[in-house]
Amino acid sequence: MNLFGLNSKDIGIDLGTANIIITLKGKGIVLNEPSVVAIEKSTGAILATGKEAKEMLGRTPEDIYAVRPMQDGVIADFTATQLMLKSMVQKICQRYNAGKPRVVVGVPSGITEVEERAVEESVLQAGAKEVYLIEEPMAAAIGANLEVSEPTGSIIVDIGGGTTEVAIISLGGIVVSNSLRIAGDELTQDIVNYVKKEMNLAIGETTAEGVKIKIGSAMPLMVEEEAEIRGRNLSNGLPEVLTITSTQVQEAMEESIEKIIDLIKQTLEKTPPELASDIMEKGIVLTGGGALIQNFDQLLSERTQMPVYVAENPLECVAKGAEKTLEDLEKLRSVLSSSRKR
Repeated sequence: MNLFGLNSKDIGIDLGTANIIITLKGKGIVLNEPSVVAIEKSTGAILATGKEAKEMLGRTPEDIYAVRPMQDGVIADFTATQLMLKSMVQKICQRYNAGKPRVVVGVPSGITEVEERAVEESVLQAGAKEVYLIEEPMAAAIGANLEVSEPTGSIIVDIGGGTTEVAIISLGGIVVSNSLRIAGDELTQDIVNYVKKEMNLAIGETTAEGVKIKIGSAMPLMVEEEAEIRGRNLSNGLPEVLTITSTQVQEAMEESIEKIIDLIKQTLEKTPPELASDIMEKGIVLTGGGALIQNFDQLLSERTQMPVYVAENPLECVAKGAEKTLEDLEKLRSVLSSSRKR
């Protein structure tokens, strides 16, 4: 028995486009912050990360830039990602006296080797002893309590901030997978564009995201809902407050939602027949923030003629999957896509 493994503090990270979620072995989720960092241009020093930095988006003076270093599920700004990861991992290591932890990071299945190395490097720089990467759909499936090591097929749909990932999993591996850079962020942008075009109002992403969470749906709601939006009138440039309905929001997001459903159907079409019957029986499991869009499960079930389930705490599945993988590293070693040591 490995006594060293008993008290070593291991960390699981969901490096998401919208949020970074960090879990600590034995403690569960210890950090859940927006993937945003504010940096001082002249010195390159970090001024804020997470929630604090998100509030600065679109509001910073010349010398400060607030960025979302992850775009479409991949690292767009390497330096900012490195600074953000380092800051967050060090914060956790200090707070929980984690020393040099082993770290499992969930990454999108379409990630390139260069991007993989960039993530590994960032985490090692932040003080990790070993880094393992796991593909997000696999981590989400483990976090949603699917039996990934069994010889039966399961299908997981992870709709994150930057990417939608669909994977058929069996025997601890991904049999078929598809990834699309249309997910939560794109739906938010759809609302921004719709309001601009149809209502002649310029609104920020934060406002659009709030509307999506509050009244967004994939199918008409039984009772129409409304939300207030504040923005700038595009004709006279003055601030204005308007009301948007759930039907308008549904209309705004319709095209992107159709693309996500098409991706799921394409993945199902590529499934080997033996696994297809398992999947018909078990149904589709939804994870990620997009799983929370009202009636999306219902619409998907209608389109695929299959049962659809939303995982418990869908936003946390990837991080929880990373944590569970650490707890049973020997058994689940086959699910990891790569690993590096200091």
